[in-house]
Amino acid sequence: MRVVIAEDLALLRDGLVRLLTAHGFEVVEAVDNGPMLLDALIRHRPDVAVIDVRLPPTLTDEGLRIALEARRRQPGLPVLILSQYVEQLYARELLSDRSGAVGYLLKDRIGDVEQFVESVRRVAEGGTAMDSEVISQLLTRRGRDEPLGELTPKEREVLAMMAEGMSNAAIATRLFVTDKAISKHTNNIFTKLGLPPSDDHNRRVMAVLAYLEADPSPSR
Repeated sequence: MRVVIAEDLALLRDGLVRLLTAHGFEVVEAVDNGPMLLDALIRHRPDVAVIDVRLPPTLTDEGLRIALEARRRQPGLPVLILSQYVEQLYARELLSDRSGAVGYLLKDRIGDVEQFVESVRRVAEGGTAMDSEVISQLLTRRGRDEPLGELTPKEREVLAMMAEGMSNAAIATRLFVTDKAISKHTNNIFTKLGLPPSDDHNRRVMAVLAYLEADPSPSR
C-alpha cells in the first residue's frame, strides 16, 4: 500500500516512515506542511494518507482542510487524521461526506504499534478507525427523535465498538458473548438504521458514519 505522511515534527515524521515501511507499506512521500501535502496527494493518489491536523503555515487545522480538499478532488481518498487532542468539529467534518475510508486517532495511540498499523490498513481498505476517546466525546449527548434513538443500550455499545473498527469476533470477545449474539445485534442495527441488504463491510461503514454524524445537540 502506498502512503503519504504529513507531520511537521521531524522525529515523529521519520518515526512514522520507519514504522510503516517496516510493516510493508510504501511511503511515497513524507511532508511537513500543507501546500506540500496537497501537491503530494494530487500527484501520488496514495492508497492512504496519514495526516497531522495541525500543519504549517497556519498550525491550526491546515492538515484537516487539505485532507478535505483532497477528498473533494478525489472522492473516497482514504485519510487517517492524527491529533494531539480530541477536537469534535474536526472529527465531524471529516465524516461529513459519508464515503467512509476515514480515521481519527489521538497521537498517543501510535505507541500501540499493532493497533496503529491495523488502523492504517483498515482505512486504506475503505473502513473506519475512530479513536475510542473521540467516539466517547462525540456521543455524550443524543436526541431521541432520530433512528439512533431506537437502538437498545447494548446495540449502541456494539455500534460504538464497530466505530473503533472492531470485527464481530473482537466485539464478542470484549463483551464475553458469542459471535452469533453479536451478529444478531449488528443485523438489528442495520435494520433500525434503514440500511438495506448489501455488502456487509459497506453496511458497517454506513452504520458507523450514521452513528458518529448524528446531531450531538441536547434534546428539546
